[in-house]
Amino acid sequence: MDDRRLLLFDLNLIKVFIAVYEAENLTVAAQRLGLTQPAVSHALRRLRDTFDDRLFLRAGHEMHPTPAATALYAPFQQSMRILRDSLDSTLTFDPATSTRQFRLAMTDTGEFVTLPRLLNALQAVAPGVNIQTARVATDALETALRVGKVDAAIGYCPLLEDTACRGTFLLKDQLICLVRNGHPVLEKDWTRDSFSELSFIDVSREATGYRMARTRIEDLGIQYHIAARLEHFTILPEIVRRTDYAAIFPRSVFSLMHHHDDLKLCELPFAMPDYEIKFWTHEMFSADPGLQWLNGVLQHVFEPQKEGFHANQS
Repeated sequence: MDDRRLLLFDLNLIKVFIAVYEAENLTVAAQRLGLTQPAVSHALRRLRDTFDDRLFLRAGHEMHPTPAATALYAPFQQSMRILRDSLDSTLTFDPATSTRQFRLAMTDTGEFVTLPRLLNALQAVAPGVNIQTARVATDALETALRVGKVDAAIGYCPLLEDTACRGTFLLKDQLICLVRNGHPVLEKDWTRDSFSELSFIDVSREATGYRMARTRIEDLGIQYHIAARLEHFTILPEIVRRTDYAAIFPRSVFSLMHHHDDLKLCELPFAMPDYEIKFWTHEMFSADPGLQWLNGVLQHVFEPQKEGFHANQS
């Protein structure tokens, strides 16, 4: 749809479309909208003219969507949600009474470190607030924040640094090497050479911290043998505990793990920069009082870790 057609498009038609799609009945849709059935039928004709498709096929009293209508439903729903959230953002936010759902993009490592703290805080001050997490590819994150697919992102997101997104610092993290207690490598001097002798369980290339580590290892010309690559990190400690495989692992997560006496944390035998975990929002939604409040909650719960997770925490 070009700009001129978009200017002429009546946004009220989206509400009619969604009502008909969900009700599958013109009479029920009209009742939900507070309109007459002829008014809904007229709006449906305008929609059909706009998209050059019948959109809904009548079968008795039911209206069944065409493939074109099915394709339109999710984008229309998302558009209405963005409009609703934008309207809500102009109002004050009362955490004690709010039932708002916050959609947060984060990895499973982010969930492990963030959600226990965040949900513990919310149950005390905002019991009606709901958190929904989502996986978003790193190269699609800026768009997801801009169009409202997610409200915010939490994590190490270097690709957002030079965009219209704003990140506020939560904590500093670093990567370590994890092996089992009693691993043969612990009987040797811990050097780049002994590191190169290990076989690693790696995780998805979408994990930005791991991507940084792999890039650094390649730049240093260090051998890095991958025995297996997984999509999720949470199984890594269990694999390391039972095998001679190693894993590069976030110190923040290791610090929160229980029953890790049979695991050994080894500092990487080469320089690896720390990285910052931030709370990211798009500048279009920077005035949203709900997101401002949520950022404040996260700032509070992560205050003890502002300077990072240190060796004595492990």
